[in-house]
Amino acid sequence: MSLVTLLATILATATPMGDRDIAAPGPQGPLKGSWTGPQGPSVPVVLMIPGSGPTDRDGNSPRGLKAASLRLLAEGLANRGIASVRINKRGMFASAGAIPDANKVTIDDYAADTRAWIAAIRAKTGAPCVWVLGHSEGGLVALDTAAARPAGLCGVIAVSTPGRPLGEVMRAQLHANPANAPLLLDADRAIDALEAGRTIPATSLTPPLPMLFADAVQPFLVNSFAKDPAKLAAATAKPLLIVQGESDLQVTVEDAKILKAAQPKATLVLLPKVNHVLKTVEGDSRGANLATYADPNLPLAPGVVTAVVDFVTNHPAQ
Repeated sequence: MSLVTLLATILATATPMGDRDIAAPGPQGPLKGSWTGPQGPSVPVVLMIPGSGPTDRDGNSPRGLKAASLRLLAEGLANRGIASVRINKRGMFASAGAIPDANKVTIDDYAADTRAWIAAIRAKTGAPCVWVLGHSEGGLVALDTAAARPAGLCGVIAVSTPGRPLGEVMRAQLHANPANAPLLLDADRAIDALEAGRTIPATSLTPPLPMLFADAVQPFLVNSFAKDPAKLAAATAKPLLIVQGESDLQVTVEDAKILKAAQPKATLVLLPKVNHVLKTVEGDSRGANLATYADPNLPLAPGVVTAVVDFVTNHPAQ
């Protein structure tokens, strides 16, 4: 093969795309996302599922989260020859047309959308399979997707993902802050009800708990509380990478170890001085840690991209 022919072949099989729009079918309208990086049937593709609430495709939220963790991760992967698709969840942002009410969703719905994204990406690229990376609650969605063993899944990358059911995580977070003492009786009452599959009138709770347990989101919480991430990890037959920052204020190293214990074949990467939004933090100051949540100019901790790239490249698509 001549040098010219070889160059043409490379360009034909891995075309740089930059940041482009991509869509998948949703229940009542399209789901929207962004493609970053090269394209071609031999190029690995990572589908990124954002965290809880109104978190957008970049990993940001109108509630003050501006770390742009998923966008920065996508850029880092593209620089290493790995493509990614980061998405807006059904009913939110550019995917608002997929469902009229963004609150009327479940983890099961998000898993169905993830399967739709896998199929759409494979149809677009000819890739044999797609990697699914979930951040925080998105990791639960990724594990739930994998447990159903859908076609076209390469494997799962669970980043900052709880290893315990959400009810346990919320209870622990609320009890960890001494300032919440006046709220704990009502908080525990609400969590107990939701874990039992029952809703509870938000107006019966001490403020500001009605904001946390709003009536509109309680059906979603009931579905989420019923999911056990450890059991889902155990049911995952594909390669599983667990990435956890040791300075995470929301998800603990113990959560990551629970997932690893449930799925011994998984790869566990613990990152010192890395927090929930995948930024490097020095010291134990809670304020300094949280300050990184609002700084999109602060780069990702370097170990994050490396962990994902190493895992993907060491597990050929099947």
